[in-house]
Amino acid sequence: MENLDAKSISLWIMATIYTIAGILHFVIPKFYMRIMPPWIPYHKLMVQLSGIAEIALGLGLFFPQTKVLAAWGVVLLLIAVFPANVYHFQSRTRKDPPTWALILRLPLQLLLIYWAYTFTY
Repeated sequence: MENLDAKSISLWIMATIYTIAGILHFVIPKFYMRIMPPWIPYHKLMVQLSGIAEIALGLGLFFPQTKVLAAWGVVLLLIAVFPANVYHFQSRTRKDPPTWALILRLPLQLLLIYWAYTFTY
């Protein structure tokens, strides 16, 4: 088991967040389908696949043997879902978070990418 230091705690937090986020794709799929850009085909399938990917990557972060590969996967996943975040901002409805939160999420994505990148070596 790894030492219980700030980096290990950060890794466990990240792993938990992605695992839960992936599960939410199956709990509230309508939310995820609504923010899919129209040019992406098969919204339901894509939501399910991205949910499976998030669960697998989140769980992969928990194990030293798969941590680096899972961290690279998170980096790639965050890049892949960025268009959905842009589309969500552009197509915001009253049900969505406030505009400022959707704008803030865009640069936050870069911080999340960096956070995952710190576990790739």
